[in-house]
Amino acid sequence: MSYQPLLLALFALTLNASVIGTSKPADSITAERIAQLPAAERAAWTAYLESSQQQMQADRAALAAERTPNASIPALPKEGRAASSIPLDRPTAWYSSAQAQHIADVVVSFQTPAGGWSKNLDMSGDLRTRGQSYAPDNLNKHPSPGDFDTPRDPAWNYVGTLDNDATTTELIFLARVAEAAPAAPAAAYRASFLKGIHYLLSAQFPNGGWPQVWPLEGGYHDAITYNDNAVTHAAELMTAVASGVQPYSFVPAAQRREASLSANRALDCILNTQVVVNGRRTAWAQQHDALILQPVAGRNYEPASLSSGESADLLRYLMRIPNPSPKVIASVEAGVAWLRSVAIEGQVWTGTRGDPAGRHLEPHPGASPLWARFYSITTNKPVFGDRDKTIHDDVADISLERRNGYAWFSSAPQQALDAYSVWRKQH
Repeated sequence: MSYQPLLLALFALTLNASVIGTSKPADSITAERIAQLPAAERAAWTAYLESSQQQMQADRAALAAERTPNASIPALPKEGRAASSIPLDRPTAWYSSAQAQHIADVVVSFQTPAGGWSKNLDMSGDLRTRGQSYAPDNLNKHPSPGDFDTPRDPAWNYVGTLDNDATTTELIFLARVAEAAPAAPAAAYRASFLKGIHYLLSAQFPNGGWPQVWPLEGGYHDAITYNDNAVTHAAELMTAVASGVQPYSFVPAAQRREASLSANRALDCILNTQVVVNGRRTAWAQQHDALILQPVAGRNYEPASLSSGESADLLRYLMRIPNPSPKVIASVEAGVAWLRSVAIEGQVWTGTRGDPAGRHLEPHPGASPLWARFYSITTNKPVFGDRDKTIHDDVADISLERRNGYAWFSSAPQQALDAYSVWRKQH
């Protein structure tokens, strides 16, 4: 995608200035915005938005029907990292255990009427009770004025999401337990799985991306979300389902064909959102506007910018595609060149969260390469956001709380360069 000049002012630099810009909130998907699209695109997006709105109403009505007027509402479910309580790395035999089946029962109980799951649920505890929320307390624990993360309805937040590996993790787990379980529970797990695949198909944008939250919640949650590998995890699951291999051989042929088309659309979206600057492909943002594909801000301190971690993950995904097309190969080559061009040499990101001076960069000759989390689209220089929405060109200028509480630098993109060394010999 060619980046539009409208947002370039966000990163207009003032030399030696502490604040170089201010983040603006991402736009929601609305009927008014859809009406501005080319005529050929409007029908699909209008149908998508209407489907989301109808599903939101159905989900809310289902929960309301479980609750008795004037009766107490069950406590919110226990919080926990769902991916930790839904292990995908156990030996095959473990998935036939009573413990695995209990977790699968809990997973099924928390599936939303739409077919997805919330995030940060502890799936190792009790089953969801009638009238209990589908989601734990996912509200921002450090709200700021004008917080981009403030939900429209605090009581209805992240009800169905791909954030924090939610939904795809549950689906993979259900398929593995169903393969090992007795007939009766296996049938229930497979039914839940198929409902979840329908959820992913319904949530997928007409252009092949996925939002962070569906039914749509507004703001950056409506954007094409590469953060937490939301798009690539969904696409990889669709590819596996389409193949019909175990443990997905039970999926009907028609749904496998839908899954194959879904994975292809996701690949098109990835290729179409690679940011083009001065005629050259570069990298990707954490999230892109679903309608116009431009990078958009996430949380207050996550500016619209190129993101090294998400770009590295997308490159690794592209390099796993068998028999890549010339367009995929060109995308990989460009993305790798960008990663190499923005690597930070001879420095380490050091300090502890309790250090009064805060985390900081220090010179360290011979250190392994580092990458900043975010880079300006116009300058390819690192940028850093703060809770007040200000954007800085020096990590030392942001608040101590944000400097210590966010992964501003990482060596993880090196994994993509290592994978490229092997991939390039084959392509």
